This record gives sequence, structure tokens and C-alpha cells, in this order.
Amino acid sequence: MGTLNTKIIFRFLGITAILNGLFMFIAYPFSVYNDENAKWGILGSGIVTIIVGLLLYFLNKPKSTNIQKKEGYLIVTLGWLTLSITGMLPYLLSGAIPDISNAFFETISGYSTTGSSILTDIESMPKGILFWRSATHWIGGMGIIVLTIAILPLLGIGGMQLFMAEAPGPSADKLHPRITDTAKRLYLIYVSLTLIQFLLLKVAGMTWFDAINHAMATMSTGGFSTKNSSVAFYNNLPFAQYIIILFMLIAGTNFVLTYFALKGKIQRVFQSEEFKYYFFGIIGVASIVSVIIIFFQDPNLQTTIEHPMVYGKVESAIRHSLFMVTSVVTTTGFVTADFTMWSFFATGIFFALFFTGGSAGSTSGGVKVVRHIVMLKNSFLEFKKALHPNAILPVRYDGKSVNKSIVFNILSFFIIYMLIFIMSSVVLTFFGLDFISALGAAASSLGNIGPAIGSVSPVDSYAHLSIAAKWFCSFLMLIGRLELFTVLILFTPFFWRKN
Repeated sequence: MGTLNTKIIFRFLGITAILNGLFMFIAYPFSVYNDENAKWGILGSGIVTIIVGLLLYFLNKPKSTNIQKKEGYLIVTLGWLTLSITGMLPYLLSGAIPDISNAFFETISGYSTTGSSILTDIESMPKGILFWRSATHWIGGMGIIVLTIAILPLLGIGGMQLFMAEAPGPSADKLHPRITDTAKRLYLIYVSLTLIQFLLLKVAGMTWFDAINHAMATMSTGGFSTKNSSVAFYNNLPFAQYIIILFMLIAGTNFVLTYFALKGKIQRVFQSEEFKYYFFGIIGVASIVSVIIIFFQDPNLQTTIEHPMVYGKVESAIRHSLFMVTSVVTTTGFVTADFTMWSFFATGIFFALFFTGGSAGSTSGGVKVVRHIVMLKNSFLEFKKALHPNAILPVRYDGKSVNKSIVFNILSFFIIYMLIFIMSSVVLTFFGLDFISALGAAASSLGNIGPAIGSVSPVDSYAHLSIAAKWFCSFLMLIGRLELFTVLILFTPFFWRKN
């Protein structure tokens, strides 16, 4: 594959830093409006980040602007690290999170749209910092790489290899043949839905500041809230919670299907096998089971769901079940109730949901529903082949035969995913977590979910983790966000061979 084009890599990292710095400036007015000292930290962070970006950009003029796959993988991984390293500057320079380990954890949790937090008193944070915290979600949600693909032609750089590295999942759907047009349309949908949700949440009774923060966190399936109790703070505003449920469902759906729905081609949505499994098979069934558990296992609902029950016990049970199931499946991580208090059975169900993920082509993390579908279909075909060894039985998805190489890729992904989960759980026990908490933290970090079980339950923070555990979880968030292969391939010797 030849020598790495390092100059194009550093130049792209420069572009990433410049864009990140410009986003920091958007958080500055929020601090100015509230007359916060943090405004100088935010402003300084933006200036430093842009200067670093400009230096990387102008000091690296490549002879060739061609990006091969190797450069693509490095740019995506190093780009995410660049975001996280520069993105923690507002926390550090403002003094909001003065410790580097905590600041990096909070930052990569934002960009990876995980939503795990080390903050124990979110509401005491400056408004400008809270906005920046939500903005890291929004930037990471669709991927700043996709945003940059939209402007790369202006710089004379092609971006197809980057799109392949950023979205290595089995879905190859494109909205438009040209990759730059695809990126622009994806972002138009993303921005539009964020604005619509913001307006709806404002109408539902949220303050304008809370509405914009929760809209950014929802569409990115991130889960950072401006309240200590997350969305449980709005248990007296059921309409706001239903709005968030709706947009979590949309954010966890393949954006290609969302595009078709907006174009009036609703039938394309319900023809999708993945959507039917995602919406009816997983969220629908798990929500019904959760409603039954809540309604019958505890005669005093107040011990499992915060009051007030605005529309009564039945509605409250349905709303909280649907909200928490959708939040976990889409890997958003918002909380209206602590599912670990519902029963051991409920905790077991939600732990299983940690491994589902949303749809491919969405902002959700996790394994992704389409991979589960292909694995299940392949498993059933293996039973048939045992009875009919000479039969040719291809795996079919959405009515089309799936190439064997894709099936093998999906099986490899799942095996590696589970091996990393198992090993990570053991490592986290070495770093001081009890076994249940280690299982929860590993599954949550790798799946970019946020709330977990044990000492990192939906009502707990990650502040008590040791420094080593925080850095390890940060690494899990990164490889989970970039779907394993993009990062792990960098640790293989053959990646660095010149041939």
C-alpha cells in the first residue's frame, strides 16, 4: 500500500481542530449572557485549538491529496483523539473539571455519545460549560468526519476512504452517489431534527437552555443532561418525555430510512427488516415486559419511579418503561427512573439490551440490530444445513442474498466484541470495581450507553472509579464508537507494513 501520507493525516487533524475550536466559540455567548468566569476559559480554549489547527494545516502541505484506506483509518482514530484532547480544554481552563483524567473522561464520553459522567453536581456547573458538554455529543453524534467530508472538495481532497472508515458497518446505503452530497444531506436532516425537537421541548415546558441541550443530546443519542436527576427532573412534564422518546426512536433509526420517510416514502421504512426488529421486536416487546414488571411487582410505584404520576399509575408505568427501554436500546442513556430498582429480572432484561444497539446508519452505538438479524439467520441456516448438507442456503436480508464475506465480518465483529467485553470486565475488577459494577461499566462503555448496573447504575456517576479505570473506560468508549475494527486494526503488525 506504500508509504503513509503523513502530511495529509496531520493536515486533516488540523481541519478537525479548527472546526472544534469554532464550535467552542458557540458556547462562549452562553457564559457571557450568564456573566460567568468560565467564559475566559472557553474563549481561550477556542483560540488555542484554532491556532493548533492552523499550524497543523499550513505546516503540512502534501504532494498528493489522495487518501488511501490506511490514512483513512488513522485520520478517523486520531481525529477522534484530537477532538477529545482539544475538547477537554474548556473544562481545564475554566476550572470546571481541573483534573486531566476526569476532563478527558467527560470529553471522550461526550464525543463518543456515551453519556457517562464523573460530575456529581451537574446543576452547579457554569451554563457555558454545560452547553459545551452537550455540544460534544452533537459533534460526535453524526461524526465530525462526515461534516468534514462535506467540505473536503473545497480543499481538493477526496473523502470516500474516510466515509468507509467512519461507517464500517454492514449497511452500504447511500442517499446520493456523491459522498459529499450524502454528508450534506445527512447533516441537513440532523440539524433540522435537532431544531424541531428544541422547539417542541420549549413548547412542552422546558426552559430554552434545557431544551437546546436535551435536543442536542437526544439526536446524538448521547444522554448528557443539564439536571442531576437527568430527565427524571421532568417527570411532571410527561409531554416533554414523550417528545424525547420519539426523537430517541428517530435517532436510533437508520438515517437513510429517515430520509426516505421525510421524502414521503413511508413504505420503505416498514419494509426494512432492521426497523421492524428494532421497533417492534426489541423496543416493543421489552417495553411491554417492563410495564408488566413495574405494574405488578411493586404496589407502591413511588419506590421505583419518582413522583408525580401525572396521569396515573398505568400511564406512568408505560411512559417510564418505554422511555428507559428506548434510552438503553438507542444507547442514549437518559434516565427517568432507576431500572435496577424494578426487580432483578428487569435488571437482567436491561443488561441484555446493552448488547443490542440501534440501527446501522444511526447515531446509536452498540452491536447494531442488523448484525443480530444476520447472525440469527445464519445460525438457523446452519441447523438446516445439518439436515441438508448439500443444499445451497444463502443468508437473505431485506429480500437479498447477503455476501458470505459480510456474514463472516459480522460474526468476527460479534466474537471480538464479546471477547473485549469479557476481558474488560476482568480488567475493571483489577482496577477496583466489584464484579457486577465491572460488567456494567464494561458493557456500557463499549456500547456507548451511559447508565449501567451496580455502582454505576442510572442514578450514580463514574466519579468513584480509579484513575486507571477511567482511562480504560475512555479507551473502550473510543473503540466502541468507531466500531472496533477502525481502532484495533492500528494495533496489528500488518497495518504498518509498507507493502
